[in-house]
Amino acid sequence: MSKRSQPTWSLPSSGQKRPVLKLYNSLTRQKEEFVCTNRNRINWYSCGPTVYDASHMGHARSYISFDILRRILGNYFGYDILFVMNITDIDDKIIKRARQNYLYEQYMKDQKSLDCITDDASAVVNYYEEVVKNTGDPDKKNSLQIMLDNVASAVKVLKEAVQSKDQEKIILAKCDLLKSAKDPLSEWLDTKLGSTVSDNAIFTTLPRHWENEFHKDMKALNVLPPDVLTRVSEYVPRIVEYIQKIIDNGLAYESNGSVYFNVSEFDSRDKHHYARLVPEAYGDTKSLQEGEGDLSDDAAEKRSSNDFALWKRSKAGEPSWPSPWAQGRPGWHIECSAMASDVCGSKLDIHTGGVDLKFPHHDNEIAQSEAYFDEPGWVNYFLHTGHLTIAGCKMSKSLKNFITISDALKRHTARQLRIAFLLHGWKETLDYSDNTMEMAIQTEKTFNEFFLTVKDAMRSGYNEGCGGEWRAEDQQLANKLSTVKEQVHAAFCDNIDTRSTLDALRELVGAAHIYLRQTQPRNAPLLCTAARYVTDILHICGAIEGPRGGIGFPVADGDGVCYEEAVMPYLEMLSTFRGAVRSAARNGRANEVLSLCDELRDVILPELGVRLEDKADRTIVKIVSKEELMKEREEKKRIEAEKQRKKQELLEAQRLKEEQKKISPADMFKKDTDKYSKFDDKGLPTHDHKGNELSKGLIKKLQKLQQAQEKKYTEYLASINTC
Repeated sequence: MSKRSQPTWSLPSSGQKRPVLKLYNSLTRQKEEFVCTNRNRINWYSCGPTVYDASHMGHARSYISFDILRRILGNYFGYDILFVMNITDIDDKIIKRARQNYLYEQYMKDQKSLDCITDDASAVVNYYEEVVKNTGDPDKKNSLQIMLDNVASAVKVLKEAVQSKDQEKIILAKCDLLKSAKDPLSEWLDTKLGSTVSDNAIFTTLPRHWENEFHKDMKALNVLPPDVLTRVSEYVPRIVEYIQKIIDNGLAYESNGSVYFNVSEFDSRDKHHYARLVPEAYGDTKSLQEGEGDLSDDAAEKRSSNDFALWKRSKAGEPSWPSPWAQGRPGWHIECSAMASDVCGSKLDIHTGGVDLKFPHHDNEIAQSEAYFDEPGWVNYFLHTGHLTIAGCKMSKSLKNFITISDALKRHTARQLRIAFLLHGWKETLDYSDNTMEMAIQTEKTFNEFFLTVKDAMRSGYNEGCGGEWRAEDQQLANKLSTVKEQVHAAFCDNIDTRSTLDALRELVGAAHIYLRQTQPRNAPLLCTAARYVTDILHICGAIEGPRGGIGFPVADGDGVCYEEAVMPYLEMLSTFRGAVRSAARNGRANEVLSLCDELRDVILPELGVRLEDKADRTIVKIVSKEELMKEREEKKRIEAEKQRKKQELLEAQRLKEEQKKISPADMFKKDTDKYSKFDDKGLPTHDHKGNELSKGLIKKLQKLQQAQEKKYTEYLASINTC
C-alpha cells in the first residue's frame, strides 16, 4: 500500500550553468554582468547628432551599432527598453554654419560688380593664407591649402578673362570663382558681418533641414526610431532650471552672464569624482576647449581652465534665450544631462555614444548630473562604439574619403552595411573598405542561397509536417541546431558578440546543406526549423525587415506585397513547361528549341528577377533581386570576354611564333638597323648602329640567339618538305 502514495520528486540537475549577459562598461573598462535598476526595465539614453550637415558613415557606425544592441537586448533577452535620443539643434557649429550660409546667399543676391568680386576674392585669399599658417592639424591644413589654391587660381582666371574682354569667358570665370570660393568666402564674410545677423529663424532652418535628412538616413538603414526624441531648442527653460539647481548645490558659478561648472569644487567632494571615464584626461585643456565650441572665448571669465560652460552669454550674431544670468544659450554638455534626467530620472541603466565623446562630453555629462542630483552613479553602464576608418585612414574631406550615408547606400544595401557591422565587434574600430564590404556581400549571399535552397526543397517534397522515420541524419541536424543555439546565446551574452553569432549560423547552414545531400525528399520539419532559426536571429539583429516567423530575406514590391508568394506558382509552371520542352528537344535534336530555352533562362527571366539552375534531374527556381542577376550576367559576360581575349592572345602568340620560325638565321638581325650597322658573312652583327665594334660578350649572346633560330628554321624547312 506504501506505493500508492505520491513518490518523492527530486529537482533535476541543470548541469553546466548557462552564461549571463555581460557588457563592456567604459566606467570599469571591462565586461560586467548586466543588471537593471528597475527589474526588467532599461532606461537608455543615446547621444544624438548635431544637425548642421549630412550624416556620414561615422554616424552610421554609432547608430547601426546601437540599433543592433537595442534589438538584441529587447528581442532576444526580452528587456523592456525606453530608448531616448536627443537632437542637438543649438550648437556653435550650427550657429556658425547657419550664419555663413545666410551671408553667402545675401552676397549672391547683391549682384556685386566684377571689380568688387575680384577685390573680395583677393581679400579672402589673404585672410586664408593666415588661417592656413596658423592651423596645426595636418589634415585640416592640407584641406585649407587646397581650398586656398583653388580660389587663387580662380581669381587669376577671372582677371585674365576681364583683360580679354570676352564676355562669355568672364561669365564662366565669375561663376567658377563664386563656386570654388563658397566656403572660404562664407568664412570671410562671417568674420566681417557675422555679428550683424539677428534673426533667430536663420538658426532654426538649417538644423531642422538636416534633422529631417538624418531621420531619412536612419529609416533607410533600418534603424529603429527612438521611443523619445528630445530637441535642445524645446528644452531651454528646463535646462535653465537644471543649471540653477547645480548653482544652488554650490557646484557652478555665474561670470559675466555665463555660468560655469566648478570642476575643482566638484572633484574635492568625497562622493564625487571628475572624469570617471577618462581620469587621465583631467586637465587636458585642448580637449576641454574643443568641447566648448568654436565660438567660445571665455578663458578670462573662468576660475579655472578645467571649468566648462553650462550657459553661454550670447554675443552679437548668435541666437539667445532668456535666463536669470543673461540672454544666452545652453552649453553643449548640459543639454544631454538635462534632457536625459527629465525623461529617465536620477538613474540611467545604459548611456551610449561614440568613443570620441568619452572626454570631455560624457565625463562632463556625468559630473553635471551627479552635481544636480547630489549623488554619484548617474549611469550604470556606459557603452561606446569604436572608431570608423575608411580603407585604414581617418575619414576626412581633405583626404577625399568623406562618405555620407546616402553615398554609401548608393553602393551597398542597408542589409549589406548592417552585415558588415555585425561582422565586427561594436566597440572595436571598424574599417569601411572594399574588403569589408566584399566579406559582407559574401556573407549575405551565403545566407540568401541557403534560404532559397530550403524553400526549393520545401516545394520539392521536404514537407514541414511531422511523421516519418527518425534517422541518423535527423539526429545530426538536431544536435547541430541545439549546439548552435547555445553558441549564439553564449556569443550574445559575451558583450553582444555578433561576429561569433554569424560564425555559428554559418555552421548551421553547412549542416543543413549536408542534410539535404544525404537525404531524399521527405517530412523534414527540422530543416524548416533550422532555416527559421537562422532567419529569426538575423531578424533580431535588424538584417531582415518585416514580421518575424518566415524564412529568408523577404522580396516585396512597392506596396509591401510578398513578391515571392505572388509569382512562385506561375514560375513553377513555367519551369515545368521548360523542362518538358528541353526533354522533347533533346530527343528530336531540336537545337533551336534548346537555344530558346537557354535564352529564357539567361535573358528573359533574369529581367524579372528569376534565376533557373539546371540540375541532372530537375530545374531549380530561385527568386533573386533583378540587380543581383544583372550583375551576375555582366560578370559572366566579362569572364567570357576575358576568356576570348586570352584565347586570341594565345592564338596571336602562336601565329607570331610560327612566323618567327620562317626567318632565316642569316637575316634575323638585319632588320634591326636601329641597333646594328655591319654584319659578317653569316648575318651576325659586328658593329652597332653608330659604327662601334660590338663587345665579345654581346656577340656571344647574339650567336646563341642565331643558333636557336637556326634550329627553328631547320624544323620549318623540314615541315615544308614533308608537305
